[in-house]
Amino acid sequence: MLHINLAKGDVGKYAIVPGDPGRCEKIAAYLDNPRKVAQKREYVTYQGYIEGQLITVTSTGIGGPSTAICVEELVKCGVDTLVRVGTCASTNEKVSRGDIVVSNGAVRMEGTGCHYLPLEYPAVPDYLIMKLLEETARELGFPASVGITITKDSFYTQTEPETKPVREELINRWNAYVRGGAIATSMEEATLFLAAGSLGVRAASVLVSATNYENGVSKKNTSDVYPFDAIQRPIITAVETIRKLILSEK
Repeated sequence: MLHINLAKGDVGKYAIVPGDPGRCEKIAAYLDNPRKVAQKREYVTYQGYIEGQLITVTSTGIGGPSTAICVEELVKCGVDTLVRVGTCASTNEKVSRGDIVVSNGAVRMEGTGCHYLPLEYPAVPDYLIMKLLEETARELGFPASVGITITKDSFYTQTEPETKPVREELINRWNAYVRGGAIATSMEEATLFLAAGSLGVRAASVLVSATNYENGVSKKNTSDVYPFDAIQRPIITAVETIRKLILSEK
């Protein structure tokens, strides 16, 4: 493949897709016999095994365009099930820093998805995998919320909308999403769900919140460090969910 530097036969049926390339090695550590197999641009790939099944771990990079490329090329290589592991920011008081967030749909405040499906088409995950992620997170004892997440294309138009020429539109739309009940925001979910759905494969997402939501504002604690096990929470949740899928589909 042009971007991920993999070919047919290099991947398994199941893939875990973090955004951060540096997270691939951390995820692979939970697999049997892990090893690094490819690196090109933002796309780093490790592989390993769960219950004897080959698992691919490939980073998507940040945002919709690079996520869509990753999904397309993994599917061309043979992947048919994708679970994203990532981070998000809280947009609701019920989601605290370190909590698991499972997206049951994503606001399409992004552009890449429109190259796959028209705007009125909802960006939703595979229902079975979504439910398994929720179930697994709770079984593991992690605080977890399921709800609508916001996918946006630009980090700084969210964090500094008042500095942008279209500030009124940005602020009004964002406030509407939050008032409508969206629980968190990230930059890949809508694109992942839409690209996967249009290609006939399954996709879902499990995130950990990097922030609290206080007085209508998403903000970090006084420390810039996650709870010590926070990033392990969505990783373990994804790995154990895939284990359940493998055992049920053998």
